[in-house]
Parts: sequence; C-alpha cells; structure tokens
Amino acid sequence: MLFTRRRQPATTTATAHAAVPARSGILAAAQDFLEQYAREVPAAPDPAARLRAVRAEIDRTGSYTHTPDELAFGARVAWRNAARCIGRLYWNSLIVRDLRQFRHPDDIADQCFEHLRLATNGGRLRPVVSVFAPDAPRLLNEQLVRYADDPRVARTAELARAHGWKGGEGPFEVLPLLVQRTPDTAPECYELPDDAVLEVPLTHPRHPGFGSLGLRWYAVPAVSDMTLEIGGVRYPTAPFNGWYMGTEIGSRNLADADRYDRLAAVAELFGLDTAHPRTLWKDRALVELNLAVLHSFAEAGVTMADHHTESQRFLAHIEREARHGRPVPTDWSWIVPPLSSGSTAVFHRYYDAPDEALRPAFLRRADPWS
Repeated sequence: MLFTRRRQPATTTATAHAAVPARSGILAAAQDFLEQYAREVPAAPDPAARLRAVRAEIDRTGSYTHTPDELAFGARVAWRNAARCIGRLYWNSLIVRDLRQFRHPDDIADQCFEHLRLATNGGRLRPVVSVFAPDAPRLLNEQLVRYADDPRVARTAELARAHGWKGGEGPFEVLPLLVQRTPDTAPECYELPDDAVLEVPLTHPRHPGFGSLGLRWYAVPAVSDMTLEIGGVRYPTAPFNGWYMGTEIGSRNLADADRYDRLAAVAELFGLDTAHPRTLWKDRALVELNLAVLHSFAEAGVTMADHHTESQRFLAHIEREARHGRPVPTDWSWIVPPLSSGSTAVFHRYYDAPDEALRPAFLRRADPWS
C-alpha cells in the first residue's frame, strides 16, 4: 500500500545524498578497480583500453559508468571486503541486480519489494544486492524490513506517521518503506506487500507455552542504509542481504535491553530463579531463546545459520582467501558471536585488521537524522 503516490518527473542530476569524489580521485580509484578486475576476471577486457575510455568519460562528465559485469564484480568484492560479516564464504554467489535505469520513488519501492521476493525464494534464502543509479532516490530505512515497535527504529516510525502512515500500534508490525528524492524533499511512504515479507512465529522444541510470548521475526535481513562504492563511483541506494545467524535475533534483536528486552519474560516462562545474576538466569534464558529461533526457522523451512557452524565456515573462507593471496579484514567484535563466544572456532585467534581504505566496499552513510 502507498500513502503518497505522486508520480512526477524523476530528477536526473546528482543529489547531495552522497558526496562525489573529485575527478582525480575517481580516476585513481577507477584505475585501481579496473586493474583488480583484470587480475581476477579471466575474461576481462584490456584494462589499458578500458581505462582510456573511462578517463575520457570522466573528462567529459566528472564520473563514469560501470559495465554490468564490472558492477557485479564490484558488488561481490564489496561483500568480500566487509570486515563485520561472518558469512563471506559465499561472496561469489551474490545475485547482483543492475537497476540503474530506475529513478522514480515508485519504481525504487517496487524493485525493493521484488528484491525481497527474490531473496526469500520460498524460504531458501539467496544473497541479493539491488544497485540503483548514483543519483537515484535514497532509502531512509535501516533495513527493507523492520518492525515499528522496535526501539532501534523509533524515529523512522515517527517519520512514517508524520507522512501519512496509520500503523504501528500493535507488536511486530512492519514499517513502510521511506523513499526520499533529495535531502530537501519529504520522503514518500510505501507499505510492504504481504507477499514480500516472510515472517516466522517463534516456538520452542520442548516448551509448548513458548508461543504464548507472541514473538516472531522476519526472514530476510536486507540492509538498506549503506553506500556501495566501486572504483570511485558511489551508489547510495544498494540494499543487500544474506541470511540471519540465529544469535542476531536470539541474542541481540530480541534480548538486548535497548531492543525487545525479552530475557526476563523467557526466564519467567521457564521458571528460572531471577533473584540474583549468579543464578545465570540470563545465560540460561539466552540459550532457550536462541534454541527457539533456530528451531522455528528450521520448522518453517527458512535458511538460518547457527553460530558454531558459521564460525567454522568463516575460517574456511580465510583459508580459501589465503590460497589466492588475499587478506581477510575482520572486525573481531562483530565476527565473534554474542553467545558462547569462547566455544566457537573464531574466538581463539587474531585476524587482519579492518582497512577503511579497502575498496570496493559497503560504507556506512551519515545518519539521516544528523
């Protein structure tokens, strides 16, 4: 459902959503990228000839246009370079949707809904990125799917209501998509279709009363607040997804005190002694909550990783990259799971430090509220 559907001519000039590097910076970044592309892609064209064409385009326009193959390679390598992601073993399987022809908010929203359908794949989740033009309208949502009662997105929910959304009164209600043409224009709101959002009600394999807590979560974690940079060209609207690791939901989204804060409710359900921290009731409640998440997604036939298996796969990724002579920049605080950390394979070792200059990359954008 749409609240402010007003199809008007789309702006085609660059917006202020993302700063544009100087021409010299773009040219240097383009050269680095095209040389990397030629090294890693056997069928790549002559990098010298391609760079001459890119240099001429930058001289004329101040930027240049990636070929579809360059865009796909750059997006996949950006995932490979993501220091906070434990699931990078699968980087080369990323489905890259080249949507640079779309610039109207209606089309941006429709393609985001199609992104979710494609990624969901009946529960057998697929990693997908949808790349819109550098001057396309921007998404204000942190993820394509978030719940309005999640404290993390309180300001987004307020903004949606200020622009016509009437929802958000009940628990686990999906926020509309907010699409903004430029920083100076009001966002347009689009409610997500039911067939684009797969949700999983949470139950427990050994406690039949767990369902009474009314907990649920959505299947596809599609991040939409990062800028994809490839060879000096920035794509501020490039939502992407992998799939959840259980602890992201069970130990963070539903358990963190500044999120859904459900540990006490789980402890009460299981009759745990909460009189003192030394009873380890929080630890025991975390295990039961995480078990419920893994059980429920498995019962629903929805792809989900557990933190022990994914830790082993991440080390396999490091070994594979080492055979290619490539470092694996890693943010230890994000890679090590928030549950049973010391018992996972990723805990007991050092990693290559994150490199903020490494490109291609998914970059954090400025908070829309700042």
